Amino acid sequence: MTRIAVLTPDPADSSYAGQWPTVLERLAGALATAGITVEPSPWTEHVEDASGLTGHPLVLPLIVWGYHRDHGRWMQACETWQAAGVQMLNPAEVIGWNSDKSYLGRLADKGVAIPPTVWVEAVTQADVDAAFERFGAETVIVKPRVSGGAWKTLRLSRGEPLSGAPEGPAMIQPYLPSIESEGETSLLFFGGALSHVVNKRPVAGEFRIQVQFGGQYSALPEPSAGALALAQKTLAAIDEDLLYARIDMAQGPGGEWLLMEAELIEPDFYLGSAPDGGRRFAEAVRARL
Repeated sequence: MTRIAVLTPDPADSSYAGQWPTVLERLAGALATAGITVEPSPWTEHVEDASGLTGHPLVLPLIVWGYHRDHGRWMQACETWQAAGVQMLNPAEVIGWNSDKSYLGRLADKGVAIPPTVWVEAVTQADVDAAFERFGAETVIVKPRVSGGAWKTLRLSRGEPLSGAPEGPAMIQPYLPSIESEGETSLLFFGGALSHVVNKRPVAGEFRIQVQFGGQYSALPEPSAGALALAQKTLAAIDEDLLYARIDMAQGPGGEWLLMEAELIEPDFYLGSAPDGGRRFAEAVRARL
């Protein structure tokens, strides 16, 4: 058996204590089918010194939950791992830039379709009011550029005062009603090949599709041609050495597919919805070893 490292949350962060061991167990089960065992290690123990990681043939940053609440140290850690030559996939440089959603703007510059977006350094009521006028929308979404799991994400209706705004750099987008009617679709890629497709829908009255908000997930037999084309265009625009990627998208007002996120750090792979239970992921990891 080959032993690799999987980075996990800060032990001092109790908010994930009851969740990440289950995710690790699911990942470990899939990897075991390819003769790979995992050694969990908190990412916060390797911020300034990567020596505890350099001895591993491969390090997967798949459960680094909470990095968005400690982003300064996260970026320092990514620089440390990159400088030390840690055999990490996805690469430390990639998971560094992928932690700030401004990457969506760079992908848009390369022709990838995203929702109309206003980028602000510190969101104000004036910014929100201007966004309503710019988009001609009745509802907008305000979210931090560094976030995870819909953390500090707001949905505001026209005329509704801004309250509980995220601190620091943020983004404002028109709300896509298709999130409620059609849901968000995720395409999972391992080793550059499509593995499976999952549709995620919020419960009635909710706009967040995450499990903690009651999101309902279902496997799809295959993506639509438009969804697959957007995912492939996104991966081509990223043009990095990726072991895994989850490409999240939703439909715009005209039915066009729009990129919501390219999750390259610690995405939920929804292995329970994968027809092979994660075999393709395990094989992709084994191929890199």
